[in-house]
Amino acid sequence: MIKTLIGKKLKTTRLGKGLTIQGLTNLSGVSANMISRIERGLTVPSVKILMKLASALGMSIGYFVEEAEKSSTVILTRKGQGEPLFFYKDKQQISSLTQGLQDPSFTVLHDTLEKNCNSGDAPMVHTGEEFVMVLKGRLEFIIQDEKYILESGDSLSFKASLPHLWRNLENGPTEVLWVVSPAPNIAQ
Repeated sequence: MIKTLIGKKLKTTRLGKGLTIQGLTNLSGVSANMISRIERGLTVPSVKILMKLASALGMSIGYFVEEAEKSSTVILTRKGQGEPLFFYKDKQQISSLTQGLQDPSFTVLHDTLEKNCNSGDAPMVHTGEEFVMVLKGRLEFIIQDEKYILESGDSLSFKASLPHLWRNLENGPTEVLWVVSPAPNIAQ
């Protein structure tokens, strides 16, 4: 588990700083092969290597292990207490209901979509599966050019590799529950 968590944190941080593996090698003095092995969760870095990587990325060594300390095999999320992940121009607010779960294979999100909120003009395509349930309001989904209107209590499951997009049909907020598998790499 610790190998996976450190690897995910390292890769997310490196990519977030716009660095290639070779770029991080140049900054840290850690071999590209070692960085690749750490990022893929194949090895646990020594404290010395982790210190070099943390220093090169401007982070503390604790940053790479804090998630492991906080993660759990059971997550209780009380109503309204999800971990805020994403806010988009006062149109969309997403909170995770599974943040902190050890090695998740899925993610559950609570999403509040304001009036006129949509996924954009171009259909999305990615790996895995999605489940969406409208808790309140109405949502239009288009999957492979087929339209689905979801009202409160309705749900939809589909392969995420199918081109899809959505939009809020309400004159106010629509609340949605998403389940996405595999769990996306959500970096804050």
